[in-house]
Amino acid sequence: MTMRRAALAAFFLLAPLGMAATGWAAARSPALEIEAPPFLAATAQRLRELPPGAFDSVVQLTGLEVAGPPIRVVLAPEASETARQVPSWYSGYAAGDRGLVVLFPSRALSYPDSTLPDLLRHEVAHVLAARAAGFRPLPRWFDEGVAMLAGGAWGLDDRSRLALALLVEGEVPLADLDRRFAGGEGDVARAYAIAGAFVHDLIERHGRRVAADVLAGVARGLPFTAAFESAAGTTVESAYAEFWRGRSLERWLPLLTSSLTLWLAITLLALWAIRRRRRRDAALRARWDEEERRQEDDEWVN
Repeated sequence: MTMRRAALAAFFLLAPLGMAATGWAAARSPALEIEAPPFLAATAQRLRELPPGAFDSVVQLTGLEVAGPPIRVVLAPEASETARQVPSWYSGYAAGDRGLVVLFPSRALSYPDSTLPDLLRHEVAHVLAARAAGFRPLPRWFDEGVAMLAGGAWGLDDRSRLALALLVEGEVPLADLDRRFAGGEGDVARAYAIAGAFVHDLIERHGRRVAADVLAGVARGLPFTAAFESAAGTTVESAYAEFWRGRSLERWLPLLTSSLTLWLAITLLALWAIRRRRRRDAALRARWDEEERRQEDDEWVN
């Protein structure tokens, strides 16, 4: 750990003791210092005009008492050297120990974020999670899962992507999940979907404080696995196995909602209706034949 990182880590571990003296206690959302080239000035201004409490929920999710120093936000154009240094599907990234967020506005509609403010919340969450963890390392799946929840509510798009990931390859071992974030665009998208779903599942099972408690445990010096078990009351492996046991519906959701399935259902319904109609017609004809036979028998007797 560099001297700068060590100093920052010590500051955030001791910050709650001196927050009254810092003047930051009244501010929940972090201050943002947004930089942009002239042609992105209007975009930068829209971000500056976000409501004062726009990041309060992110601070609460990470469990920080104070958000800390201002976060530098750089809006980078597509033609910039910064943009060329990362894969084309990266819509932004964060350097938590430097308090830095870099956004590529032209890519802001890529998964897992649908708007530029969502993307900003996502990347700010990375910075705040790093601060909450005392700048100690976190598994990529946990860091990204927390950031996904910070970027917006878990919704239909996330569920659909998770369902597609399950349909394509089934259960992904936890040991492989972090490696997916270093893969191609498809691997990264599926890794996001699974990580977001897993952290969402953790919060639903163990309460919204669980992420903050894990980060606090890591900040105290616990290994991530020990911090997780202390916060959730179960091991990471057990929680991950429990998460997968509840995914049977997602596995079949794309198939059940596809147009092919719809037309197949319509066809089967039509065949069932035709068969039922034929049975009813056959029964009606049999009754008519019986009535006709009885009438002929009556006429012969008479």
